[in-house]
Formats: sequence, structure tokens, C-alpha cells
Amino acid sequence: MAKYRVALLPGDGIGKDVMEAAKIVLDAVGLDADYQEGDIGWEFWKNEGDPLPARTIALLKETDVCLLGAITSKPIEEAKLELKPQLKNEGTSYYSPIIRLRQEFKLHTNIRPCKSYKGNPLNYKEGIDIVVFRENTEGLYSGVEFYPIPRNLKEWLLQNHPRMKRFEITPEDEIAISMRIMTKKACNTILTQAFEYAKKKNYKTVTIVEKPNVLRETGGLILREARTIAKNYPQIRLLENNIDAICMWLLKNPLDYSVLVAENLFGDIISDLCAQLVGGLGFAPSGNIGNDYALFEPTHGSAPKYAGQYKVNPIAMILSVKMLLDYLDEPDLSQRIEHAVERVIMEGHVRTYDMGGNSSTLEMSHAIANRL
Repeated sequence: MAKYRVALLPGDGIGKDVMEAAKIVLDAVGLDADYQEGDIGWEFWKNEGDPLPARTIALLKETDVCLLGAITSKPIEEAKLELKPQLKNEGTSYYSPIIRLRQEFKLHTNIRPCKSYKGNPLNYKEGIDIVVFRENTEGLYSGVEFYPIPRNLKEWLLQNHPRMKRFEITPEDEIAISMRIMTKKACNTILTQAFEYAKKKNYKTVTIVEKPNVLRETGGLILREARTIAKNYPQIRLLENNIDAICMWLLKNPLDYSVLVAENLFGDIISDLCAQLVGGLGFAPSGNIGNDYALFEPTHGSAPKYAGQYKVNPIAMILSVKMLLDYLDEPDLSQRIEHAVERVIMEGHVRTYDMGGNSSTLEMSHAIANRL
């Protein structure tokens, strides 16, 4: 019997290509695992009205960890148009399957390492080593939205918040509301995870990225929690930056930063910026960590125009495998993969199109596997 049960969700577009690349490396490194492939993505939305079928949830509940390729996501109206005709009148509404997975399995902590490996021609600067901690279940991605807004909600807001008065004469069907919901518990969890990680890895700073001068209540909540938690880690300096300012400072002085922590939307924004500092999304892995389960995925999308061409860079996916092995407490296997990635990048013989070369997805994965 295998030591681990690993769910594989290839998804859409290039998700299938990079999953194949990941499996090559997993087999080469010799992880003792039983792999179970599950259904997720756009085809299941179009044909079943659910991009995350119940059978996939059931499959994940029988496994120890999950590896996801990439999934396509589109606006609600466009999604409805692509449904099978017999499903269009059933009141089905599209909702991002990755957000559903994060909420269903309480994957509260999203970790996105961004490291400039020596020899990568796409590095903004050498020596960058930034890790973004993004709260994964709340914030502006809570999924609590209204359009049109119910009349009773509008009336309640008019009665209870003076700044709602400017919208008093605006019809309900001309107002959309997305709620930024944050709880003290979730803020505490993501901040504690960030500080513990900094302590373990000997990073000297943790930077909270927010906008409390404008988003006073939600921003104020997480900022107060950050200042309280920081007192428990006197060896680590707490820095505070607004979301707009950090985008400038990361470009100007990226070596000044190590661990960044933010709510859902802001974490999403800065992790893409940090990824570009180290070569782009082709080098950006991520982990979604909960108390009892975890899911690992590259941060890039499904890039449908490249599907099946085996053109894209699989390193983000292979580094996601490295993070998966860290989660399973297999440090030797994890380090072997990272060292192999470092060697292949540094030698420069195998490079995908984004790196200025013409190697395929699978050629890159085989080169890394051979270096193991």
C-alpha cells in the first residue's frame, strides 16, 4: 500500500500539459504515492453545469493532498452562454471552483514563494527571495455579492450608513455590491502563519500590505491584529505598507522584502508582481494550506491558446510539487527537486519559449527529472 494518496486535477488548457510534466518529475523522484485523477474545469461546467462536480469533492476527501494544473474561469454572463442548451434554464450560476475548494476544505493560507534562481535570464534582480502569504477564504473574494441589490438591503444601508445617501435615488438594478468581509480569527491565522514561517526560515521582516487609510474598518482590523501578533516575535520586524506604495517599493528595492502578508485581493495582486520580478508566472508556485488538507498549484492560468502544444514553462508546476513534498514532510525529495531546477536554470541548455529558448514543456520536465 502506498504511503500517500495524491489527487491530481489537471483542469483545462495547459493544466493538462503541466500536470503531465509534474508526473514525470514525481515518478523520477520516487514519491511513494497512489495517484487519483479527478474532474474539474470548464468542460464540466459546460456539460454538467458544475465545474467542480460532487464526485471530485468526494475524491479529495479520500486523499492526503491535491495537485491542481490550471482552470479556466469566465464572467457569469459568458459562462451561461457556453452551457449546454438543456442546462441554460435551470438557474445554474458559475462560481470559481478554486475558490470553492479553498472554502470547502478551509484552505485558509495561500503561500506563494517568489525566488530568483541564478542564471534565469528573466530575473529582475539576482537575490530576490520573497514569500507572499495571502488570506485565502475571506476579503473581497468572500463571494458575497449582489446585483441587483435587494430593496430591503438598500433600505437598511440607507438607514445605517450616512455615506449610502448618495445612492438613495439610484435604482436597485443599477447598483452592484461586492462585500469585503474579514474576521479577526482569519486575520490572526494568516498573520501567525506568516510570522511562524519567517521565524522558521530566519527572515528578518514581515510586511503587512493593506490600505487602512481608506478601507478603515477591514484594513484597521488586520493591522491591529498584525501589531498584536508582532509582539510575540521580537526578533522579526513588522513593516506596514499600503497596497499602492508596495507596488512601487517592490520594483525599486525588492531585496528589502522577505515575507509579505495580505488579505485575498491584495495578496493576489502583489503575488503576480513578485512573480514577474523572478521571471513571470512560469516560475511561480503556490500552496493552499488548511488545518487538515492542502492543494498545490502554479499561479498561472489555463492559457487555452497554448493547450496541447507543450510550449509553456512547467517550472511553476514542478516547484508546486516541491511545496507539496514539503507539506508531506519529505524534505529530502523536496530539496532534490529544487536543486535539479536550480541546475537546469543555471546551465541554460534547456529553456522554454518564455526564457528565450525553444524547448518544450516535456523537454524541460525531463531535463529536471534527469538532474535528480
